[in-house]
Amino acid sequence: MPALSPLEPNPGVSYIMPILNEAAHIEAAVRSILAQDYAGPKEVVLALGPSTDGTNEIVARLQAGEPRLRSVDSPTGRTPAGLNLALDASRYPVVVRVDAHTELEPHYTERAVATLRRTGAADVGGLMDAQGRTPFQRAVAAAYVSPLGLGGAAYHSGAPEGPAESAYLGVFRREALDAVGYFEESLWRGQDWDMCLRLRQAGYQVWFDPELKVTYWPRASWGKLVRQFYASGIWRAELARRHKEGKSVRHFLPPLLVAGLAADAAAGALSASGLTRRWPAWLRASAAAAALFPALYGAGVAYATARQDLDRPERLRLFAVLPSIHVSWGLGYLRGRLLGAAGTVDTSRRKP
Repeated sequence: MPALSPLEPNPGVSYIMPILNEAAHIEAAVRSILAQDYAGPKEVVLALGPSTDGTNEIVARLQAGEPRLRSVDSPTGRTPAGLNLALDASRYPVVVRVDAHTELEPHYTERAVATLRRTGAADVGGLMDAQGRTPFQRAVAAAYVSPLGLGGAAYHSGAPEGPAESAYLGVFRREALDAVGYFEESLWRGQDWDMCLRLRQAGYQVWFDPELKVTYWPRASWGKLVRQFYASGIWRAELARRHKEGKSVRHFLPPLLVAGLAADAAAGALSASGLTRRWPAWLRASAAAAALFPALYGAGVAYATARQDLDRPERLRLFAVLPSIHVSWGLGYLRGRLLGAAGTVDTSRRKP
């Protein structure tokens, strides 16, 4: 592992955040950073995209009374470009990536810096603690931690502390970022996973610490959720096209679900038209067996929903949220594998 220079007990910390149309979340996100219980010097650098919902005006108001809060223009509004612009404008040896949909626990920075010093890692991350203010948001938050939802990754479901493939958001040693290059700007989504891969390929360590926790506020409407996960599926497929590493069985399950549902629908249409009567017996039996697939999937969703500690309205929403995530992500993945990302934009970040 390449040697990193020793960290002082309380090194300076730069928080970087790309922002586009986050008026509902930006003030709480920034205040959670400024309220960090950390003895070292701090600065916050916001990369302001071309927001149309009043986000930049809120930032200007916050800046008026806070010298530690600075901003840079990010003309494209793209996440990796904003991260790199904020990196260039920051100066401290520890870099904390923050998202506008997140709020940091008060001791997040103190714990992260201590973990960097203790492990010698170049990047550490912890748990995404999804929360919700409305029944729909709480249902989405439950899907994030459900094994049938997004519970496969350590930062969703938890795991013992140790080396990891990737880190949620990430607390970085600047010298490691300088060594491997900044965020890949052609990856409009998934640039964090790509960064972790490049760090590991260079011999640096990425570390998961479950004691680190970040509150995350999911998308608040069904339309935004579907658009978010469709784009996520496309960009995960783009990562799979570019890299041999990082493929997981769980990445292939949503596309297989979409294919299975499509095959069942086609078989049903053919059966209704009478065309299947001329099929061989084995093919008719296969079609009949395939017809059980939606029922089995529905039973799995019902079981996963019943296991969550939710009230009845939230359970009903979760029963719809899980298939929405699976199908939209699966459709996106299939599209991405066939055609590539081709500049796909996550339209869930646009102003309604």
